[in-house]
Amino acid sequence: MNILDYETVALLDDKDAIQIIDQTLLPGTTKLIELRTAKEIWDAIYILQVRGAPAIGVTAGFGIYLLMKHSKAKDYDAFMAELAEHKAYLDSSRPTAVNLSWALNRMEQHVREYTADGAKFELKAVIEEMRAESERIKAEDIDVCRRIGENGLTLVKKGDGILTHCNAGQLATCKYGTATAPIYLGQERGYNFRVFADETRPLLQGARLTAFELQSAGVDVTLICDNMSASVMQKGWVNAVFVGCDRVAANGDTANKIGTSVVATVAARYGVPFYVCAPTSTIDINTATGSDINIEQRKPQEVTSMWYKEPMAPEGVKVYNPAFDVTDHELIAGIVTEDGILRPPYTESIKKLFEKK
Repeated sequence: MNILDYETVALLDDKDAIQIIDQTLLPGTTKLIELRTAKEIWDAIYILQVRGAPAIGVTAGFGIYLLMKHSKAKDYDAFMAELAEHKAYLDSSRPTAVNLSWALNRMEQHVREYTADGAKFELKAVIEEMRAESERIKAEDIDVCRRIGENGLTLVKKGDGILTHCNAGQLATCKYGTATAPIYLGQERGYNFRVFADETRPLLQGARLTAFELQSAGVDVTLICDNMSASVMQKGWVNAVFVGCDRVAANGDTANKIGTSVVATVAARYGVPFYVCAPTSTIDINTATGSDINIEQRKPQEVTSMWYKEPMAPEGVKVYNPAFDVTDHELIAGIVTEDGILRPPYTESIKKLFEKK
């Protein structure tokens, strides 16, 4: 088996567990782990054993179901109070990826609608409905990624060079990925793309995950350091940039792994179209602009010592380590969703999209 043969996130209902690939060990070790407690789920999201906005959302949906599965609540109010407590705890694990709160809110809202706000509360039926809804979130993720891939494929042609940053691949979703979905569909159809994967410091998700899974799929992939993007674009080797994102603001600003805004700026300089692949669940119409997005700050050890045998920075040096940056909407040629490709002005195209939905 190669890495693409494993499910990124799976519900093991008979074991009261979520099974995930421990992505902190890739590419050297492929290990499946089981999460059962609230703390295990919280920790897995926080330390990036499971990561990528869609995969985090699926994990959250399964997680809140499992945590409520054996509830002893006697009535609707007690059940909802217990659910709210678990929801708030899981939601605190990572602040930037909107899919986390989206999935948890969806699960809570589904309970409210199913029970008519408590008018027809029956514990066993509600638990079973939560399981079904969590499975729907996963199934929808697979369908959404495939549709993003089909839409993204219309933006490139056979033999094109594509650059991607971080990991918005199958390991960040349940299948296909978002930014890699056009690449995987193109691979199936003989497009023979040449892909450049940014290393993506400081956590190396491009090197450890994207290059790993694309190579496993037989894609022509070349790993480059983050500061090499200008060089490959200057040489004319890149025809398009596809990246994922963790949140899209109402004006089209996007938050994605740190360094994405640098790639977008370089792409603008060399006339390379920069596309953001985003499920509509990642679009937050309640966040006006990118400046309103809460950017997660990570531990300094990720920069100074985590990947090195010996520390690679002077002891005690100050470290600024944001997990994400915001790409200005003016640098984005299109936002590729499952419902089509959004174009500037994004305040209008995003508004029209949600009016239709």
